[in-house]
Amino acid sequence: MSIALAANNLTKLYGEGPELVRAVDGVSLEVHEGEFVAMVGPSGSGKTTMLAMLAGLLKPTSGSISIEGHDLARLSESELTRFRREHVGFTFQANNLVPYLTAKDNVELMLRLNRKPLKNGVVKSEALLERLGLGQRFHHYPNELSGGQQQRVAIARALIHEPTLVLADEPTASLDSTMANQVVRTFAELIHEQNRAGIMVTHDLRMCRYVDRVIMMQDGKIARILTERAEINSLAEASELH
Repeated sequence: MSIALAANNLTKLYGEGPELVRAVDGVSLEVHEGEFVAMVGPSGSGKTTMLAMLAGLLKPTSGSISIEGHDLARLSESELTRFRREHVGFTFQANNLVPYLTAKDNVELMLRLNRKPLKNGVVKSEALLERLGLGQRFHHYPNELSGGQQQRVAIARALIHEPTLVLADEPTASLDSTMANQVVRTFAELIHEQNRAGIMVTHDLRMCRYVDRVIMMQDGKIARILTERAEINSLAEASELH
């Protein structure tokens, strides 16, 4: 499998002197095409900061990020904006749906922004929403959807333009247990089927059962990486008991 994302010695510092905070401290990682990775750790461990840097939304203090061979640091602001729009799909806790667009139109918005043909896109958007349990909600506006339904629309929007890298920050935060499992299982299936690279930040360790690798962060560093299926399943099963 080809390397979709390569981050080398990423650091993000805030403040200076005695107030210096190392939000991310020398992190290196690679994610391959068709690989779904979970990033876990306590609050303040650097997960969300990492995700924002990988999305090109936050500049690292030092280190480099390459997506599909493109060094983000070498791109101008306008080039980075276009690159992010075309090659990165992301959904954060604030799903940022456009309030005056229906669920289907919100998903297809990414195709319009990237000037991709809508003919096949319409079929694809409906298929994505169907798989995420929103077949009866195509023409509903965000204020007519529950928080969980809005989150699923955001996930469909993150995948519709077939990006190289898909990033999700707590995609199950507003979902009940049954729907969370359904959504993350479908998310994983789509990443594998479409051969995307996916990273999910989550506090819900039960969701790790659907990923290929678990990156455990602590104090801005990678503390441990789980790659064995038995280890990953054991982590997910142990969290079921709490």
